[in-house]
Amino acid sequence: METREVRMRAADLPREPGVYQFQAGETTLYVGKAVDLRSRVRSYADPRSARIRGMVDRAETVDFAVTDTETQALLLEANLIKRQQPRYNVRLTDDKSYPLVQLTDHDVPRIAVTRNPEAGAIAYGPFTDKGRVETVVKALREVYGLRGCSDHKYEGRERPCLDYEMGLCSAPCTGEIDAEDYLEDVESVRRFFEGETGVLADPIEREMEAAAQEAAFERAANLRDKLEAVRAFHGDGEAAVSSRSADGTTDVLAAAIEGDAARVARLHSENGQLVDRSRHRLDRPSVEMEAGDGAVDGEAIGSNAGVGGTSPAAVLSAFLTQYYAERDLPDVVLLAERPTDDDVVGWLETQGISVRVPSAGREARLVELALKNARQRSGRDDELRALGERLGIDRPDRIEGFDVSHSGGRDVVGSNVCFVDGSAETGAYRRKKLPDRNDDYENVRELVRWRATRAVEGRDDRPDPDLLLVDGGEGQLGAAMDALSATGWDVPVVGLAKAEEIVITPDGPRDWPSDAPELHLLQRVRDEAHRFAVQYHQSLRDDVSTVLDEVPGVGPETRRRLLRRFGSVENVRSASLADLTDVEGVGEGTAETIRSRL
Repeated sequence: METREVRMRAADLPREPGVYQFQAGETTLYVGKAVDLRSRVRSYADPRSARIRGMVDRAETVDFAVTDTETQALLLEANLIKRQQPRYNVRLTDDKSYPLVQLTDHDVPRIAVTRNPEAGAIAYGPFTDKGRVETVVKALREVYGLRGCSDHKYEGRERPCLDYEMGLCSAPCTGEIDAEDYLEDVESVRRFFEGETGVLADPIEREMEAAAQEAAFERAANLRDKLEAVRAFHGDGEAAVSSRSADGTTDVLAAAIEGDAARVARLHSENGQLVDRSRHRLDRPSVEMEAGDGAVDGEAIGSNAGVGGTSPAAVLSAFLTQYYAERDLPDVVLLAERPTDDDVVGWLETQGISVRVPSAGREARLVELALKNARQRSGRDDELRALGERLGIDRPDRIEGFDVSHSGGRDVVGSNVCFVDGSAETGAYRRKKLPDRNDDYENVRELVRWRATRAVEGRDDRPDPDLLLVDGGEGQLGAAMDALSATGWDVPVVGLAKAEEIVITPDGPRDWPSDAPELHLLQRVRDEAHRFAVQYHQSLRDDVSTVLDEVPGVGPETRRRLLRRFGSVENVRSASLADLTDVEGVGEGTAETIRSRL
């Protein structure tokens, strides 16, 4: 479609909210929403990138539908994307739920591993490792004899089934155990799933010791392995996780990107108990859109724009509308990042939904769990070895990522994340408040110098990494190398530029295939460093606006002086009266007010 034709078609469109579709024959290429259909579609006559131009060139017609409100346009866009799967939109394509363990609502409850609990059943989980769950459920049945058969097989039996002969069931179906004793065993199983590990671990340990005394070493070894699985069951986060609130429903969402696909993990809590976990695949546009593509008056085209529609935040924007347009909304949505489309957040909030990006506490730990699930992959190649070969270094088992975040040079912060064996090691994350300045190169230089100095002087309790990754291009990489040279810390370092996804090395740029697993690994580290930096920056900014601004006598300039002097609201809170009065503009009265209010 030529420029002139785009303008002509746009001129026929109404100046009302609605949804537009670029089409080639019967194929929909792209679906977008608009507050003003005419203005939005007309903007495509002057695309801001070759990629958007390619989409417009392929299009033959522009179809549209008018809606009464912007919210209706948002939901219609989501439904059309799900139904038509246009190649230029982020698309929700699958929905894989995680296994739970259920105790059914029967007079004689049965235990089963399932993805869809029966009505009235007590469900525990969800769990990420189905094999471990099945091992534990089998151990529970061996110790407590709970039935696992269907109602059809249970009813009308005249003699016990094979499970009874194998020691997996106490055969309540034929009265081999009375109802009261069976329900006591069910209660023991409930206690185990509610966190009382010894209910199962103690009998297995006793049996293991007896087998060892009888010189049945193979059986003792099998019991030892089973005991390890049981003890690890509650110890590594596999058990159900409670949310802070005991009322209502909460969904926790996080996104991860790999190649042309993205995954969103969803944790669902009801009445304070995490009861469901699912992972969803979304396909990214086959021709990726760049940041700001088609922007009109500062507003990105379509709900899937912003960092090319391919950042985790943009993926969350697409997921929220496409997933919830046809489902009941929760009371609270916790997100790893704020969506790129403010209309999505506005829609949720108008529905009475509380949308939060937590930075600390239990809610933040739930978000970290969702991120862990979003990043899980199966059957992957040895991306670490491939990365080392690409860069000419040893296999980088430990990678640290760096990024900075600020608002026009204010509230500048730096993040330092760590990945071990390709997975985030959140306990090794660090963050730093940096001096306020609008100079990304100097900010990166100071952040890396801070990490390097602590390592060289032995003040950092973490092992040295095998590779450093900075979020940015040649300028940021050069700044990081300056810091390493100044401190004498000898660690390989590379950069990863967002727009082109080009790996920047000291020897020059490397344009790796977009489906290379080693590139995906660097992208995960880079995206996590960015998320962690933005989260810290937002928490600092929010603290500033909601805490210090409420203190009488503290205006914007005094607030800036306080933060420049102490680095964070937390440090202001713990400062002495003498230290506070050292800050220009803070008298004794104001200092006392700050101490009392904070």
